[in-house]
Amino acid sequence: MSDKHRRLVKGVRSPRTNLIERRMSKFMREPPSIRTAASVIVTATALVVVGGGILMRVLDHHEYPSVWLGMWWALQTVTTVGYGDATPKDPIGRVVASFVMLEGIAFLAILTAAITSTFVARAARERALADDATEAELEQRVEQGFGSVAERLDQVEATLRELVGTR
Repeated sequence: MSDKHRRLVKGVRSPRTNLIERRMSKFMREPPSIRTAASVIVTATALVVVGGGILMRVLDHHEYPSVWLGMWWALQTVTTVGYGDATPKDPIGRVVASFVMLEGIAFLAILTAAITSTFVARAARERALADDATEAELEQRVEQGFGSVAERLDQVEATLRELVGTR
């Protein structure tokens, strides 16, 4: 039995597993920042480009004689550029192409959503700050009004004492 297998059997996880678990749980608990979203998108896209290139080389080796040509095609496809200098001819290559194209579309949609959510969050923060300032101003006015009412009541009490004292 290997050391890795013994640790897993005993319930001891490797540091790498803990890091991945921590990052995933943080990602699921908190809304991702632009930096986090961008790193996830770039990582996923890079994996699709490399994986797509390898798959095209393995599955459509007549059309893609090297992994590099497959990765060039995948990069063109995932970025939605599509020069047309490399296109899959076999049906299995077209299936792989479909997945790579869908990932490219998802990449653009997620990128647009991440940028938009940043603008929306900034506008919400600015609106909240403006609302807080307005609320503070209203609170100050109310306190001033109560202060003047308290002064008037003190004057009324003093007048009443004088009237009662003169009788």
